[in-house]
Amino acid sequence: MLAETTHAQPIWVSTHQGLKSLIEDLQNQPRVAVDTEANSLHAYHERVCLIQFSTPTKDYLVDPLSITDLSALEEIFSNPRIEKVFHAVDYDVYGLNRDYGFNINNLFDTMIAARTLGYKSLGLGNLLFEKFEIELNKRFQKADWGQRPLPEDLIDYARLDTHYLLALRDTLEQELHEKGRWELAHEDFTRASQVNGHNGDPRERWQRISGQQDLDRRQQTILHELCLVRERVAEKLDRPLFKVVSDAHLLQLAQKSPQKISELNELGLSERQIHRLGKFLLEAIQRGQTAPLVRATEVDRAPEAVVNRLQKLKTWRKETAQKMEVESDVILSRNVMQTIAEKNPRTLDELASLMREFPWRLAQYGPDILDALHPKAAAKKVQEEA
Repeated sequence: MLAETTHAQPIWVSTHQGLKSLIEDLQNQPRVAVDTEANSLHAYHERVCLIQFSTPTKDYLVDPLSITDLSALEEIFSNPRIEKVFHAVDYDVYGLNRDYGFNINNLFDTMIAARTLGYKSLGLGNLLFEKFEIELNKRFQKADWGQRPLPEDLIDYARLDTHYLLALRDTLEQELHEKGRWELAHEDFTRASQVNGHNGDPRERWQRISGQQDLDRRQQTILHELCLVRERVAEKLDRPLFKVVSDAHLLQLAQKSPQKISELNELGLSERQIHRLGKFLLEAIQRGQTAPLVRATEVDRAPEAVVNRLQKLKTWRKETAQKMEVESDVILSRNVMQTIAEKNPRTLDELASLMREFPWRLAQYGPDILDALHPKAAAKKVQEEA
């Protein structure tokens, strides 16, 4: 059980001088714990609203809403000598790259480590309780982190998200080495640092709505126009899209194409939504009924031979994962398997060209992957060796 740490209250960093002092401290650390909080559930323009850092002796809360220039933090995030410890890093890396252009060099993700070790409950609270009998209160996960001043209970919640991360990291690292899985996890740490903060074209957001593929092209065109209206209103009000009108309601509107305000109520829209949006939604439907037809981005159907090879790789991956008692994608991601199935390598050199980012996996699984792809060749090789 982890002994209770004695950190003082977190240090609130809201000035450039405070930021300078923070960086001076972090530069002398071999590793620091990091987390971020954003306002994605409360604003159209999502942004990082808080950045937490913890060292073995101090907790820091950086206020990006008060400091106009955070570029000095780049020397921490990009420094390969300082390990940055996160839990479930993808969202944090995405936000830091999107808002500030930060690139993370040398990270450790405690959730990736736990998955690589085969843990079933991967939440930070679950892991801290299992390892140290520490309970975290997660009731503020949906809080508005853009509000100022932040209430004391939110400040304490944010502090605890990094406060115990370094201790958890050390425990999981030891287990990774004991099980011979450090290199496997390290490859995924490197991959996780390469998340890009680009959010795609809002004009194509309609294609990401579940169920749009079941519409005919005229209905898809109406849906496209409805999405554009929602986008404009959400941006003007600075509200997240789902709080303006849900994807499900937009899909219904595209299917039914109501022509009157009274019909909107029948589709489940609230009086407030109808009062605020009704006119604009009906106008969007009318535009969609005459606008040039949109076309969804088509995904080419894979040739049958590729599908068969992918299935062979899935079977091999599942069997390997079961032996290690981990989820299948810990062994190899679907994207990498898809590429291998398409290119159909027959030698280790050919396979190596497809797995440059995964040298440990190549050394560990390369021959097995080739055997899975070409079982007859593997059988012939066995006979020749016999």
